[in-house]
Amino acid sequence: MLKTILIVVVVLIALVLIYAATRPDDFRVERSVVVAQPAEKIFPLIDTLQNWQAWSPYERKDPAMRRNYAGPASGIGAAYAWKGNKEVGEGRMEIVASTPPSEIRFKLDFAVPFEAHNQAVFALEPVAGGTRVGWAMTGASPFMFKLMGLFMNIDEMIGRDFETGLAALKAQAEQEN
Repeated sequence: MLKTILIVVVVLIALVLIYAATRPDDFRVERSVVVAQPAEKIFPLIDTLQNWQAWSPYERKDPAMRRNYAGPASGIGAAYAWKGNKEVGEGRMEIVASTPPSEIRFKLDFAVPFEAHNQAVFALEPVAGGTRVGWAMTGASPFMFKLMGLFMNIDEMIGRDFETGLAALKAQAEQEN
């Protein structure tokens, strides 16, 4: 009887591992919001990394987070390293492309709680009533991320942070009239 139970458990674990291995090799999380301001007003809130303290959802998760800025204040080469509590971890981001007032691309390197190398982009597009601001993050899904994804909805977890951040960015941009 014990042998049968053990075989069933091993088979179930093997099936979970096999299924995880079939999951996509990359991920993409994206959210957007319409801000009642022109892109020229919103762009500096994103492109100047010191401005993130006013709207980033991760700043609220750890107000005592240590920050280190490097390079220019904004645009290509502007960089921001952080070290915080378990909710924000440790990492670095750098602007790798900046096209005022429509797009900013970042290289994201996470060290803690796990190592990951991702890309993020903010796209600003004129629409009726203002500007649609899109925030997307893409990256590789190594096997452990695929396995975690079976038990947690990564899109929902990261997407919730993006929604919070975009709502705060919207509020910040709309109050600056």
